Amino acid sequence: MIEIDAWVVFLLLFLTPVVSSVPIALAYKSKGWTEKLPVLSVLGIGVSVLASLYIFFTFPQELPECQFSYNWIPDLGINIVLITDYLSRFMGVVTAVIAFFIAIYGLDYMKGDYRPSWYWFFFNLFTASMLLVVYSDNLFLLFVGWEGLGAASWGLIGHWFRDDDDIAYVGKAGRKVGPLELSWPPSFGGWRAISTIRFGDVPMFFAIAAIWVLAGGNLNISQIDWESLFLGIGTAGTIILMLCLLMGLFTKSAQVPFSEWLMTAMTGPTTVSALLHSATMVAAGAFVFIKLTWYIEPWHLRGVPGLEGVEYVYLFVLFVGLISGLYGALVGSGMLERKVLLAASTMSSIGLMFAAAAASLWVGHFAVLVAFWYMAVHAFAKASLFLVAGHLIHATHSRFSCGGLEFAKRMKPALVVTVVATTFLVGMPPLTAYWVKSGMDEVMEHLLHDYHMVLPLLLLILTSLVYSAVMARFLSLNFIKGEKPEHEHLEGGGLMKLGYSLMVSVLLVLLFLIFTSKETAEFVEAGLAPVSFVVGLGALGAYLVAAKVPRLKALSKVPGTFFSDRMYLPFLNDYILPKIGFFAAHFVQNYGNRGIDGFFNTKVVPGLFRGISKGIRAVQTGYLKTYVKIVLGFVMLFLIFASLGLGVGLGLGGAGL
Repeated sequence: MIEIDAWVVFLLLFLTPVVSSVPIALAYKSKGWTEKLPVLSVLGIGVSVLASLYIFFTFPQELPECQFSYNWIPDLGINIVLITDYLSRFMGVVTAVIAFFIAIYGLDYMKGDYRPSWYWFFFNLFTASMLLVVYSDNLFLLFVGWEGLGAASWGLIGHWFRDDDDIAYVGKAGRKVGPLELSWPPSFGGWRAISTIRFGDVPMFFAIAAIWVLAGGNLNISQIDWESLFLGIGTAGTIILMLCLLMGLFTKSAQVPFSEWLMTAMTGPTTVSALLHSATMVAAGAFVFIKLTWYIEPWHLRGVPGLEGVEYVYLFVLFVGLISGLYGALVGSGMLERKVLLAASTMSSIGLMFAAAAASLWVGHFAVLVAFWYMAVHAFAKASLFLVAGHLIHATHSRFSCGGLEFAKRMKPALVVTVVATTFLVGMPPLTAYWVKSGMDEVMEHLLHDYHMVLPLLLLILTSLVYSAVMARFLSLNFIKGEKPEHEHLEGGGLMKLGYSLMVSVLLVLLFLIFTSKETAEFVEAGLAPVSFVVGLGALGAYLVAAKVPRLKALSKVPGTFFSDRMYLPFLNDYILPKIGFFAAHFVQNYGNRGIDGFFNTKVVPGLFRGISKGIRAVQTGYLKTYVKIVLGFVMLFLIFASLGLGVGLGLGGAGL
């Protein structure tokens, strides 16, 4: 009975958001209907919230009861397999609730937009695709949701495709560094996102295909015998397979050096940015890595002969995550654009999630829990900040940070939410993220004390301090020490205020869960440790200093240019790689294509046929005596070869006698 009910719930969970957005998509020519139907799209996501909560409270979370399978292509091992384990149950609620609150906010924010049908269809598809990724146990089914995220992100990031309003751009118009202009329109942002993600999706698809072959047609993450699979392909095979899989995860989660698409993705509507940075897309890569690690259980594979490849891969992910975390925090310290500052900090947080999950190789299951809970806390805090940023952009008609104390008095709900979201996120005691960050500190301390790995803990502490300063900088430049806005439009926005107020309140719920859940009991213990408390006080100090002095004039040349120009990483994406690509294209065109064309079309093959044709035409004289001579010639050749063959045969026969 539970299986029948389960599939009804799953259908409501995945299909309702998409089906509810179809009417507005079909009514795209009617302005009257497109102004009324967004409510239906929001209600569709509301149904997904109820379904995710029903799954959370009633569905089993232990294998095999938590796995629900429907045979799709059983001969190929491709089935619809969904799972309601610990990770999926929590993340499903996080995704649906965040999408619902953002959708409520969007009713105000997107009012009067020039193509609401496009926006709401892709917004709901975005949500449904992430839910499919979250609950999928089958890698092929997960990849279907993965590709849905990519397609929807292209539609949403480039939503304002006309490029007719500077407020939707990223960068400062006219600013050039060498040959590169550091200004990007919405249409370019959408193209860059999909092209970067595709760069990682291709090797990821091949990795999934390889797993299907190597695992005997089994693609279910929770059922694959990962140890046997890795032993079977050896160290080199493990490294190649996992790196191909990680390419998809790193590009989706914008880890170094694939981070640029995330910055220019801020050309899309703020509602898209909020969803993309909190519960979908960017979080998808980190979530899939956490999910894979949950079932690979690398801590059981460390030190096993033949499995050295797993250690190399997890060591690589550890440092990619930490370097991405520090890079994102430093870049955020130089940003003046509201959403780009938050985007850089998101990249930093996602990097720490990868690093914490990778540290599980040495620390164990606890590190995976740390990464996952940090993802949940970050999701609600960052979504709140993005929604506030959107309201500020509406209120000031500027994407750059501006606003002082007088402005803050007229934007009290936004101010309060910003204070709560930033302080609860940076890891200062005794607020929500402090307990999770304390667990992360403990994870890196284990690496120091048990394995003499100093760098991870140092990078984590440095990232945490810079990150705290970046969050305080966002608060100060928009509400305390910022320049006076040139325009102020403070009327309306009731649903915007409701959206980010509801969002930030969940941080209190998460704090309650940390203190009451048995899985997070060790977080509380870690938070009481002296080292964690000192790091937490350091984060508090960095926050207070940056709030008071958000811009240091003495260092303006460094954070004002090098960091705000994102350490010139845009050159890699916009100049160096295109140059390499065009060189390769010209080489193929000039030598490859011309060589093929010359061989088959103009030189070799045509020349061969031309020679044969000339030879045939030479004997086609039309005179009978010519043809008689040719026939007699062939007869003479036949007789010669026949006589030679006969002579050889007689000689061999005589030798045998």
